[in-house]
Amino acid sequence: MKHQKSITLKHLLINDNKQIGLKFYPDKVIHSLIKTLPNPKWSKEFGMVYLANNSVNFQKIMETFRGVAWINLSSFSSKRSLAKGSTPISVDSYRKRTVKGTESRCPEQFYRKLELKNYSLNTAKIYITLFERFMDAHKGIPLLNIDEEQIRIYLQGLVHQNRSSSYINQMINSIKFYYEVVEQMPNRFYSIERPMKKEKLPKVISAEEVQSIINNTNNIKHRCIVSLLYSAGLRRGELLSLKIEDIDSKRMVINVKDGKGRKDRITLLSPSVLIELRNYVLLWKPRPSNYLFESVSGEKYSPTSINKVVREAAIKAKIRKKVTPHMLRHSFATHLLENGTDLRSIQVLLGHSSSNTTEIYTQVAINHIKKIKSPIEMLNL
Repeated sequence: MKHQKSITLKHLLINDNKQIGLKFYPDKVIHSLIKTLPNPKWSKEFGMVYLANNSVNFQKIMETFRGVAWINLSSFSSKRSLAKGSTPISVDSYRKRTVKGTESRCPEQFYRKLELKNYSLNTAKIYITLFERFMDAHKGIPLLNIDEEQIRIYLQGLVHQNRSSSYINQMINSIKFYYEVVEQMPNRFYSIERPMKKEKLPKVISAEEVQSIINNTNNIKHRCIVSLLYSAGLRRGELLSLKIEDIDSKRMVINVKDGKGRKDRITLLSPSVLIELRNYVLLWKPRPSNYLFESVSGEKYSPTSINKVVREAAIKAKIRKKVTPHMLRHSFATHLLENGTDLRSIQVLLGHSSSNTTEIYTQVAINHIKKIKSPIEMLNL
């Protein structure tokens, strides 16, 4: 069977100039049409034809091969749409800050792209911090002159510093953001190896331990915080962003807005938790006016305050494990699974994009393990 002709476009940097690379299987028709393009050249280093990267040449390529060959843009174009209804972010606090001594500062277009692409503020903070460390390590070298080998050496240095896989992956993401999104050279460093992620099982506590933590909170506000984290499977950031109107008592759901990945979703509203929330809103002074949980000054409650609420209640409950807000979310999912809720429903409630992420809870659910007898029970001890 005759295969369809195809050409893959790639971003190349040759002699400090951006070029469009054309990769294709040898073909007489494609060869003859290549010659009609504006000043095509051959790169021995990359093993492909290239021409200057500009809108005129890109349009000429598309017109020349329309109906002749399929143009593969997967390694060339980079699109990340603005989440519908999401609030635009500002990184002015980083843009206007004073840096110490010889510390590097991200280029202005780095900040601008984070804002235009509407990355979450937390992601923006990580990218800015890590890319500036990368710049500090390559002082005196123009960013566009840094090649894959230099990046590999830098990442290898992070491994030798015993940096976590998560840290190194985030560093790679920040580097790729600059070259692929800011400089519009998608997949320039597509062959950079990522560290293998350690398959860690989620840390879970029992339903009895959750009950004990709730019972050992200091006040109704703290009780509502712990109860919501567990009963609705919320992430810490999602809890902090909840507004009073997000609690839908008519439909008995909680509207989670701008969750991880800029996605909205709904999750469970427990009737018993709703009663607690109504008492909290009526009795707490000062009364929350915007966010469900606010600081004394009326601002959004802080992440460290949430951590402290959970940790102190767990200590009072005499739980030896170091309990975090995210452990309550893991426990929510695991306990649902142990009680017969199907994985698809749990995936929707948690807001996971992939069912593979949710399936990790099957490894910590113990309802099926309880039915298995250890072989030692067959011995006459």
